[in-house]
Amino acid sequence: MSDRIATPRLSEMVADRIKKLIIEDRLRPGDRLPTELNLASRFGVSRISVREATRALGFFGILDAKPGRGLTVGHVDMSRISTYLGFQLATSDYPRMELIESRIVIETGVLSYVMQRMKDDPEVYENLNRINSQLGSTDLIEERIAIDSQFHQGLFAASRLGPLKSFNDLLQIFFNQFRGTFNKGDWAAGVKSHQKIIDSLRGGKLEAACKEVRKHIEYHRKGL
Repeated sequence: MSDRIATPRLSEMVADRIKKLIIEDRLRPGDRLPTELNLASRFGVSRISVREATRALGFFGILDAKPGRGLTVGHVDMSRISTYLGFQLATSDYPRMELIESRIVIETGVLSYVMQRMKDDPEVYENLNRINSQLGSTDLIEERIAIDSQFHQGLFAASRLGPLKSFNDLLQIFFNQFRGTFNKGDWAAGVKSHQKIIDSLRGGKLEAACKEVRKHIEYHRKGL
């Protein structure tokens, strides 16, 4: 039975079909896929479209193409995906309200992991506390912005969820977009807010930490 595709940007659609095939057939790294010719026939597209799709999937390590072996399921390269996502974030012109909401979703989402890491490793708290102390000891606006960004990057890093490294670029975009708000910000209040976040996490108070992160980020609505 043919799964013919009738749409522009065929290569992207073919890539989606190939990923679906891998999932539905429960293929694992190293398992073979149909040949390019068979895939082209199955999807009702040209071999060129299939080749473009497999090259794109190969970039992320989803597929592996070797002479004599054909197409096999590869090992996904999460570092490459993270780099790509970061670039996409950095070059996209997102509305500032979406940046605020995105930060809230992502940063509150990592807090449960950060809290668990703090239980396992006291250095996680000490590192974030040290960064926040540095923020409170400088009066230079550029240093303040850099250290503030470092604190929030530290939350991502403390979660130990590797793919979240790509969202460091989201932070950079955010800090650039809201520079005017940062310039006029109440830095003493910001330092206290950071402290409340990490103290709540260390004390196992996840809900309080999430509430404070939301309040901390929503402050930038004033800059809209």
